[in-house]
Amino acid sequence: QVQLVESGGGLVQSGGSLRVSCVASGIIFSIAAMGWYRQAPGKQRELVARIGSRGSTYYPDSVKGRFTISRDNTKNTVYLQMNSLKPEDTAVYYCNAPYGQDDYWGQGTQVTVSS
Repeated sequence: QVQLVESGGGLVQSGGSLRVSCVASGIIFSIAAMGWYRQAPGKQRELVARIGSRGSTYYPDSVKGRFTISRDNTKNTVYLQMNSLKPEDTAVYYCNAPYGQDDYWGQGTQVTVSS
């Protein structure tokens, strides 16, 4: 059974930093690509970072230079370090693992950036 469990969300002031984590189980983590998505109220879920099994990364322009995705294969954990946060970064952040024929999601963690 695949499980993705996020943690680390919270309330932070504009310009601040936050790190969210996602622990995966039920998959061979070292070969899995992992991603972070977010969904703000009334908006579609959007990709904010992706990391391949060998560490290659991708960021959309909206977060490039501010967010950093990383992984620790010894802990089956993927991280998202978020710096210079803006109120528009406020959303529920979801961990994602496209694995085999399926697409797995965590339950999400709320990140709120106050102005």
